[in-house]
Amino acid sequence: MDSASESPIPPPSELESRHAMHAMGSDKASDETEALGPMNGGRWRPVRPDELLRKRAATTADQPLEPPKVHLQRRQELEQHLKLRPTDLDAFLELARIYRSEDRPIEAKRVLLQAIQAFPKEVRLTLEIEEATLARSRQQLREVTDLASRLNTPEVTQALKRSQTDWACRRMDVCRARLARDPEQRQLHLILAEALFDSGMFEATIEELEKIVAIDELSPQANLLLGRSLLAMGKDMQAMAPLRAASLRRAVPAPIRIRVIALRLLCEIAERLGTTVTLQRYRQQLTFAEHELSKPS
Repeated sequence: MDSASESPIPPPSELESRHAMHAMGSDKASDETEALGPMNGGRWRPVRPDELLRKRAATTADQPLEPPKVHLQRRQELEQHLKLRPTDLDAFLELARIYRSEDRPIEAKRVLLQAIQAFPKEVRLTLEIEEATLARSRQQLREVTDLASRLNTPEVTQALKRSQTDWACRRMDVCRARLARDPEQRQLHLILAEALFDSGMFEATIEELEKIVAIDELSPQANLLLGRSLLAMGKDMQAMAPLRAASLRRAVPAPIRIRVIALRLLCEIAERLGTTVTLQRYRQQLTFAEHELSKPS
């Protein structure tokens, strides 16, 4: 009997249907837990570039899409199937998705690396390997951060610093690789700049931000990070201009949270510099912004 007939994997048409149903389910779950991307500590899934900036912790709302038993059975079927058909790209992708939903990025990456040996030019595999790498780095950071919250020892502190450095480096690697493949993904410059900032590379951060600070849709975030970078370098006066652009520019209104953060920094600078009139103006604007932020959404 042909080995293909013994395989528990459904025919291609049925497999594609399952992929489509899985994607529909993922979209629904994503809508319900918008704030819980992998960069927030939620389960791993393909991410939009802006999600790389988010770092909130996971919550109990972040649950697998399917019952564990269903995943286990399907995972076993796919593992067995790929032993017989090691060039089934769809099966590789589905198996990697199952491991991702189980928050097992190491296993997902293992599967994807096997697949890319057979499909070295497959862009989807390249993207998902990059995201699995990010997911694993983020997972390690979460684990060590949790440990550091319970144990205050030099060893744990050092491990936390290593995890933070690795997380920043992995973001730099992925952003640079994607920009090399597609320079039009200009939003990645912002993500790269944040990783550089987290690494204390403030001059490099400013250099990266200068490429996008004039782009309206990226300007508020870029100006805020530019101001923070200049502050970190001790350049208070120079920092005020981008912070004002992030908080008070009417031509490109910033999201309310960015306005509040920028105005708080401006108030701190004005207080240090002793500019009373300017400080009064910033405090007034900050009061308005905080009131707006406190309104129910």
